[in-house]
Amino acid sequence: MMSATRPAEHELGGDMNVFNRVEPIAASDEFIRQAVEQADLPSLMVTLAMVTGDASLIAPEVKPPVPPMRVEIAQQGGMSKEMQVKARRLATAALIAFRDSGQLGCATPSDALLTQCMQYLLPRDIDELRPLLEHEMGFTKDPGAPDWTRESVAPGVKFRVAVIGAGVSGIAAGYRLQQTELDFTMFEKNEDVGGVWWENRYPGCRLDTPNFAYSLSFAQKQDWPQQFSRQPEIQSYLATVASASGLKRHIRFGTEVDAMRFNEDRATWTLTIRDQSGGVTQEEFNAVITAVGILSRPSLPDIAGLDTFKGRIVHSAVWPEDLDLAGKRVALVGTGASAFQIGPSIVDQVAGLKIFQRSPPWMLPTPTYHDDIAPGMQWLLKHVPYYGRWLRFWQFCISIEGRFPLTAVEDDWVHPVSVGRDNEELRQGCLKWLATQYHDRPDLLEKMTPNYPPTSKRMLRDNGVWAAMLKKPHVELNTTGIDQFTPEGIRTQDGVLHDFDVVICATGFKASDFLAPMTITGAGGRELHRDCWDGDCRAYLGISVPGFPNLFMTGGPNTAVVINGSAIFSSECQVEYSLRAIRYLLETGQKAMNCKEAPFLDYNVWVDAGNLKRSWGSPRARSWYKNAKGRASQPWPFGMLDYWNLTGKFTPEDYVFIQ
Repeated sequence: MMSATRPAEHELGGDMNVFNRVEPIAASDEFIRQAVEQADLPSLMVTLAMVTGDASLIAPEVKPPVPPMRVEIAQQGGMSKEMQVKARRLATAALIAFRDSGQLGCATPSDALLTQCMQYLLPRDIDELRPLLEHEMGFTKDPGAPDWTRESVAPGVKFRVAVIGAGVSGIAAGYRLQQTELDFTMFEKNEDVGGVWWENRYPGCRLDTPNFAYSLSFAQKQDWPQQFSRQPEIQSYLATVASASGLKRHIRFGTEVDAMRFNEDRATWTLTIRDQSGGVTQEEFNAVITAVGILSRPSLPDIAGLDTFKGRIVHSAVWPEDLDLAGKRVALVGTGASAFQIGPSIVDQVAGLKIFQRSPPWMLPTPTYHDDIAPGMQWLLKHVPYYGRWLRFWQFCISIEGRFPLTAVEDDWVHPVSVGRDNEELRQGCLKWLATQYHDRPDLLEKMTPNYPPTSKRMLRDNGVWAAMLKKPHVELNTTGIDQFTPEGIRTQDGVLHDFDVVICATGFKASDFLAPMTITGAGGRELHRDCWDGDCRAYLGISVPGFPNLFMTGGPNTAVVINGSAIFSSECQVEYSLRAIRYLLETGQKAMNCKEAPFLDYNVWVDAGNLKRSWGSPRARSWYKNAKGRASQPWPFGMLDYWNLTGKFTPEDYVFIQ
């Protein structure tokens, strides 16, 4: 069936061109030369080749070698100093000529030129990757957009979709649904969009994924102020996407879905919805897309006496606006990602800071973690068309493999800590970094040296501020272990009582409790958590579960890319798969689809086997990647291309259909 023309963005109530605007170039030759000195060269060379049509800018003699990612990422794609000098000279001349032409360039680059540009940034042949790369590039079109509308495939048919959550995944789902002109409603428990980026406002909260890669393929921000931006900048970006696309008119803020029940006679879902006043209503939908995330329900430590503490207890994900730490005695429980950001941000306010560590994190050397993007680079991003897009694409290319090979378990490798030769190489590099941080404090070095495989749980970005904090005279790193909370503070396992005014629990989330606390009742009256998962959540492609027709998940079990790629990539794959499934329903006149048991079981056997060959599946690994039953229920154990290919088509044979 022929596809209908999709409405323009302004007809949807917004203007997505806000993400493509650049300012005219009026700078001097010398200013341009200085700006190029601060540029990311590989992405600049392909940008200029594309906008000018001059393929000589990406000739083999200036092609970055892009060595494999190890402890650190090779600067400028591994280009030699001589290669960088030549590239800067070529780029400066091309920019000056582009300015002098009135910024007239190649309006629509040829496929051949785009192929050359993509190949310039990759050390391998792009044929196998090309569809994936074109999806992430999105220069001349939006490849992820559905090529259909409701009216084109099922004229007059009513089909209503609920989206639960308006974070990154919810926005992706809403945007794509809007392009299909389906009737949909989004439910968001908070006052604005953003999900974890709305809720997590603790001091120092920021990304630990390169910022340009952490953005939606259809809304590529050109002017991030930092490589790893702070929480307000991320939340502002998501709010801009929701406003510019016209999505906000579809969102009901301050509403939470408490329960869902599948109606077998009508093949629909009834949602029980609670608003901020406590009022409860019910609404019926043909399909549901969940976008609630896995890091949305804070987990307090299961330690005796927590409720007896007379001071103030806060969780990092529910940071009170009125919390004043000046002059306070503060306990920081946990040394994961949020603790690593909170500690250095509050250390100079407090009278005393004691950090309670169960196991030290592995740290990746990232000296520029807190740095602003250099002024010259910022200028280029604001003035050179498509530069931000090519920088995002370049970061995406690097992340396709990333440090994924370093996670491999080698059967013939016998070591008390690492799981393979590459994993050991990473471990040795990280140990050298630790030694430079704590060379003057062997006591801290011992406490900060992990005894488990690197990459088996989340690795943290480190620019030295954590070590500097630990060395301050009013800071103590305690590794004795907490015995219990008392009215005065914390008693450790050695019997010592530590008095505090405030306890900060940086203890993570209930990541294994997918879709909790919603009560989800499917076909035959089976409740998802009690009767189906029983603490061991699984799904086909991380999206569908047998017995729960027309329920599509984003961020479902075993879809977290934990060492390469980003959560945004997998979310977009899941959303686009779900819309292919809905299109099939509409085209064929079916009411609902129910995942078959055989593909569900086969898929999960394959995923489990894959996880056992990765560092996080090691018996020595202990982290939130595993659920209470010891299974790695979070990570995706294969490559990004594998997940792209699996979700890139809808296979009707995997489902039973309800007419």
